[in-house]
Amino acid sequence: MDAVKAAGGVVSAGLAVTGALHAVWAVTPWPLRTPEEFVDTVVGAGEGPPPPSACLVVAGLLGTASYLVAAEAGLLPAAGPRGLRRAGFQRAGVRTAAGVLLARGLTGPVVFGRLSERSARFRRLNLRYYSPLCVALGAGAAAVGWRGSSATDC
Repeated sequence: MDAVKAAGGVVSAGLAVTGALHAVWAVTPWPLRTPEEFVDTVVGAGEGPPPPSACLVVAGLLGTASYLVAAEAGLLPAAGPRGLRRAGFQRAGVRTAAGVLLARGLTGPVVFGRLSERSARFRRLNLRYYSPLCVALGAGAAAVGWRGSSATDC
């Protein structure tokens, strides 16, 4: 397995698991015990958890990104009309996902830093886990998006 396929598999799996967790959060704060603990840990601010529709939208976007990365890496078949694949829409989707993840990861420590109104627990977890995970997934997606098996070869 080449490096692009390996990176694509790891990134796709990470995005899929994260998307599944967001789908779970539409109905329960698991693995946390209460909605209040969820807000303090995952959101960092607000009176309650995000609405289920918001969690499902994020889950859908992460699932879509997971599929696009896997397809661009050559691990899954490309979907959609051949003309769109030739036009590079799959690759553009992977690059967009990479950009969003990198932006979230790189700006997270500043946007959600000491001066923000987020909870101390969220800020600590964001600095230690959330932002670095976004950077890692974004860098992996970027590698696939710029070096993957081009959909234009279809």
